[in-house]
Amino acid sequence: MDCSDSPYDLLFKSLSLIPISHYLLGFLLLSLVFLYNFLEIHLLRDLIATGFRGHPVSLTFASGSELYEAVASKCQILHGRYLATSWLSSPHLQTAFLSFFGRPPVFSYRRQLFHTSDGGTIALDWLMNSDVMGVAINMNDTIRKDDKTPIVVVIPGLTSDSASAYIKHLAFKMAKSGWNVVVSNHRGLGGISVTSDCMYNAGWTEDIRKIVDHLHCQYPEAPLFAVGTSIGANVLVKYLGEDGVNIPLVGAAAICSTWDLLICDRFINRKLVQKFYDKALTIGLQGYAQLHQPILSRLADWEGIKKSRSVRDFDNYATRLVGKYETVDTYYRRCSSASFVGNVSVPLLCISTLDDPVCTREAIPWDECKANKNIILATTKHGGHLGFFEGLTAKSLWWVRAVDEFFNVLHSTEFIHRKKEAQVSPLPVPLESSIDQGPYVNVTKDGMVTAIGNKQTNMEEEEELCHEHTLHTEKDEDKVSVAEASGNKSKERTHSKTELSQPSEHDRSRVTAPVKRRMDQLSRYSRKSIWLLVYIAIVTTWPLVGSALLLTLKKKFKNVLPAALLGR
Repeated sequence: MDCSDSPYDLLFKSLSLIPISHYLLGFLLLSLVFLYNFLEIHLLRDLIATGFRGHPVSLTFASGSELYEAVASKCQILHGRYLATSWLSSPHLQTAFLSFFGRPPVFSYRRQLFHTSDGGTIALDWLMNSDVMGVAINMNDTIRKDDKTPIVVVIPGLTSDSASAYIKHLAFKMAKSGWNVVVSNHRGLGGISVTSDCMYNAGWTEDIRKIVDHLHCQYPEAPLFAVGTSIGANVLVKYLGEDGVNIPLVGAAAICSTWDLLICDRFINRKLVQKFYDKALTIGLQGYAQLHQPILSRLADWEGIKKSRSVRDFDNYATRLVGKYETVDTYYRRCSSASFVGNVSVPLLCISTLDDPVCTREAIPWDECKANKNIILATTKHGGHLGFFEGLTAKSLWWVRAVDEFFNVLHSTEFIHRKKEAQVSPLPVPLESSIDQGPYVNVTKDGMVTAIGNKQTNMEEEEELCHEHTLHTEKDEDKVSVAEASGNKSKERTHSKTELSQPSEHDRSRVTAPVKRRMDQLSRYSRKSIWLLVYIAIVTTWPLVGSALLLTLKKKFKNVLPAALLGR
């Protein structure tokens, strides 16, 4: 070896002796490790942790829940385990496989067009139990008005319709179990043009409300159930919370709901892999907008729609403008279903997965679901977004089987015939900013902008109440004055009328007693606080004040006190 060679030359010569195939093998190994972590594959963890038995399903419900005792406790699927398909052991693989393949069953819907009062058109796609059971029937035949076969209304997710793979899985499974299924496509989807100036969004509940009322009117003997998926689940839960007990549904299920749109918006822009979903959803929304350009170009910012790079951009240039929201955050806050969970009065099964790459677990309203006795929240460790593929062949979806079993048990029990009870959320309602209240801003002629919120309405109501109180007081005073002026009336009668017009001393003391007690408490607290402050002041300033006081005493009693006492 030549000592003049540098260490780097020796290193490069040594590396050059390694075969190229070894480099390729090492690169392949590193790539696999990167993809394993990037795609969040959990195949090895399933093997080590559970031995391919799957993780148990976690159930969250209110203590003493009658819904759990009567229905959920009898659902074997909810009390079992979920094991993802081994070659789809990743939330991203599950979601991608569902979008591109899905393996849906093959069948044909019956289409019915539903026209709304504002001129809109909604495509209702029916799949009857008789269709999948092979019963020969005329395609023009409809359900009898006295038919008692339960009906399931399905609300698809964002840019999805009745042709989506997961919707077909659900419709076929429910129809085969003896149900009639109707898929309520969003406006402008399912091959139907937008025929009004109204578009659907994540919080638009008017369409599902009208459809459910229409079905209940047409088939009053048929129990109505509803299933919402993704954005459709958010719409469904918001609708259930808005209407409370005044709702024809007897059962519902929300699958992979967004719950809180603002949190999901932040989440989908957090990591690189989530940004792929954001981009994919944006492309789908732009495709939807392209189909309805004549209307959207008039109602929204078309140039902004074309240059949108995220779902938030699309919502800024299209959704909030059509829906008349001031900002995107205002739209997200007001349309999130999490704040409506406490008012749900219908038996509701919520299914979410902890590794959902679109609807994050951070948005799940755990406490609200646990506080409402009408809700069962089932969460799995894996599953992806609406995927939940199971078995080696990945031909079935776990959540579809879970919903089918839950609805069948619910329908077979007397629980659906009980009187609905309104639920009031025990959690305090958070204060909203004035930007979330309408009518939001007022621009005057001189260009000044003033906020207008619900506070003005409350003040007007208080003024009206105050005005009514004044009128009542004046009437009472008039009555008293008339009683005193009348000479023909006895003193006892005058006295009794005076007592009726004015509160007694006992009533007055009963009203003011709590106020006095509260004032006394505040007074005692104030005195304690003052003494506490005095104590703190003495303790904190004593080193300085004590030293000064000691010097003063030494000078003053220099000739009086002994020298030893003064420390000489």
